[in-house]
Amino acid sequence: MSKRVSARGIIIDKDEVIAMFRRRIKEDGSVKEYYVIPGGGINEGETLEDNVKRELKEEFSVDIEILGYLGSDEGEDSVAHFFSCKIINGVPKLGGEELERCCKENYYEIRKVAIDDLDNIDILSKDMIRKAYNKDYIEF
Repeated sequence: MSKRVSARGIIIDKDEVIAMFRRRIKEDGSVKEYYVIPGGGINEGETLEDNVKRELKEEFSVDIEILGYLGSDEGEDSVAHFFSCKIINGVPKLGGEELERCCKENYYEIRKVAIDDLDNIDILSKDMIRKAYNKDYIEF
């Protein structure tokens, strides 16, 4: 079985990262709140760079420029590639499937989170966010 490949874009604005806040009400009534870095699965024939540009256009309604490659996180069934990006056109607003699926039980919101607050929130890939903040790019 092949691993699901995705690309994610980290946008740093001064001392903050722009992330997707999620609140899900589970079937048992409990609430899970967390943040995610925008991005998603690669389409056939698409480069990772094209993938991250498309995903940020869909989810955040912005055009981005890739500043550098940050590395990848590999799980049992997936590998996510991270890019440091900057907005070149548009203002972040919810779009795509996230906008269509947004409701009380499955809530999405774009938020800025201070880099200093990363350890106080539920978000994966904090090391990649810090690498983007520090412009710690690697060869791709």
